[in-house]
Amino acid sequence: MALNWFACANCGFWQRHFAPPDCPVCTDVRNDLPEDGWRFLPEADVRAGHEGAAREVAPGLWAFTTTPALGLAGTGWLIVREGGNIAFEVAPYYSDDMLATIERLGGIAFLSASHAHGYGAMFQLQRAFDPPVVAIQRGDLQLTKAFRVTAPFDDRLDLAPGYTLHHVGGHYEGQACLHDAPGRRLFCGDMFKIDQDAAGRSTTISSHKAFHKDIPLTHAELRGYRDAIAPLDFTAVLTPFEYAPEVSRDVALAALDEGLSRAPGVRRLALPGTWPEMGA
Repeated sequence: MALNWFACANCGFWQRHFAPPDCPVCTDVRNDLPEDGWRFLPEADVRAGHEGAAREVAPGLWAFTTTPALGLAGTGWLIVREGGNIAFEVAPYYSDDMLATIERLGGIAFLSASHAHGYGAMFQLQRAFDPPVVAIQRGDLQLTKAFRVTAPFDDRLDLAPGYTLHHVGGHYEGQACLHDAPGRRLFCGDMFKIDQDAAGRSTTISSHKAFHKDIPLTHAELRGYRDAIAPLDFTAVLTPFEYAPEVSRDVALAALDEGLSRAPGVRRLALPGTWPEMGA
């Protein structure tokens, strides 16, 4: 049997394999196993059954989504900029129209993701645009079999002036965030989970080791998040799923401080917050 790319029907994680025996994302404690057993979709089946959409959510910031939903149904972000576009987090699959939109916007010069929940069809973007920089924090290299990492990094990596990857750990050992200084945005990975209403307004913020099982982070992990983002200026966060212009640096730090003020446990804190720290 020839090598092929396969997507896990449960979580959407891609593997390049002959016949995947299981999914390393689903077998990990941070995700749930499929109730009805393994089902892996070859790329041709995904291509035939999925479309997608692209929309500009802010000037120079594009969101790419796959329909119908595949796996965890993440969002791929594209920062359009002179000197080379940056793709951070990746949609589960890109239709020909989605790829044509990226081509029209100038392609991709820098490709990265926070951790495995944001990898999506990264192999597809690498194949289509051959970006010279494909950057993943070294702690998560064991999950990159479907694509080729060209720029593993340790604590930080400057992709371009004003655009820096920071290792934050926590949710995944190799989790990283992208600070977009010109846009005053933090692509935070799964440092935060932002719940949103039907209109797309952010309603609550929380942090987890495992979302599905509500496993909390330790104080050391929360402090690691805080130490990493406290020096950064941002007025919005973007997870692998949501765009949250309601979550500024002060809101994010207040959420972490609330978690550090008590025994570890998952709490979903209302937005806009009622915490005194936010008005300090």
